[in-house]
Amino acid sequence: MAKESVKARQKKREKMVLKYENKRKALKKAGNYELLQKLPRDASPVRLRNRCSITGRCRGYMRQFGVSRIVFRKLVSQGLIPGIKKASW
Repeated sequence: MAKESVKARQKKREKMVLKYENKRKALKKAGNYELLQKLPRDASPVRLRNRCSITGRCRGYMRQFGVSRIVFRKLVSQGLIPGIKKASW
């Protein structure tokens, strides 16, 4: 499980990316890279990292469900994700 500070930092970055999204688009379209560089670093979407919404784990992240593989497996075995079942052959 990731530290709470790492999860909080990620949420802060997500908010900042949304806040500056339109401004970044306008500056890029205008080609004004000097002003673009003066924006906060965390306003760039490149600095975001996909993290599990429950544990904060960044590796083994499944985009479709928003959780890591470990949490996904637990949720599936409990039957909490509809339409998914354990494979057997």
